[in-house]
Amino acid sequence: MKEPAPVFDRVLLKLSGEALMGGLSYGTDPQMVQTIATEIAAMQQRGVQVAIVVGAGNIFRGMKAAAAGMDRATGDYMGMLATVLNGLTLQDALEHLGVHTRVQSALTISEVAEPYIRRRAMRHLEKGRVVIFAAGTGNPFFTTDTAAALRALEIRAETILMAKNGVRGVFSADPKTDPSAEFIAELTHREALERDLRVMDSTALSLCMDNNLPICVFDMNTAGNIDRILSGERVGTWVRT
Repeated sequence: MKEPAPVFDRVLLKLSGEALMGGLSYGTDPQMVQTIATEIAAMQQRGVQVAIVVGAGNIFRGMKAAAAGMDRATGDYMGMLATVLNGLTLQDALEHLGVHTRVQSALTISEVAEPYIRRRAMRHLEKGRVVIFAAGTGNPFFTTDTAAALRALEIRAETILMAKNGVRGVFSADPKTDPSAEFIAELTHREALERDLRVMDSTALSLCMDNNLPICVFDMNTAGNIDRILSGERVGTWVRT
């Protein structure tokens, strides 16, 4: 049976650094990276143009370092560099699967990544290459959530696929600490902001709201979830106007 045509032509996949940890408490699980790369390759094979923003929570957190006394801007720059490490790891896994991939960095690291150039990124996508955006926005005080919202709007992605590590979507409270937390299948950007549901940080959420960019929050650990989203099935939580 032939797969249905995907409901999106171009998407931005936001991966947290924690998504690369698998069962580890720190660092990168090669098996998990391989699993994620396989799912991304399947997206590309269905004809979807895929851009990725990856976090660095598995390696370094600027906010945590700032709380421990480090200068916030310095900590954020270190976090941005850590996202480059994750981007290169993901690129290597994808290219082992035969997927042409480009890493574009918001910080200049010409030996290992292209500089971020919007038109070049869009051209790569049109040619069927997966583009990984590294180093956040290139500015301190902005998270990789904000980078995901910004890049998605710049490349005219139709939606952000917000991959979570072991959480099926948005809940009324943290399901890991509150057993009475209720799953929310759909809500608006404004509701997420007003209820402080932490879909993504408030700057990123406001950017998506102002530009009517939908977000799908789903569990990356459930095999086939991305494929189901691309087929138009109801998966996770949708945040849209």
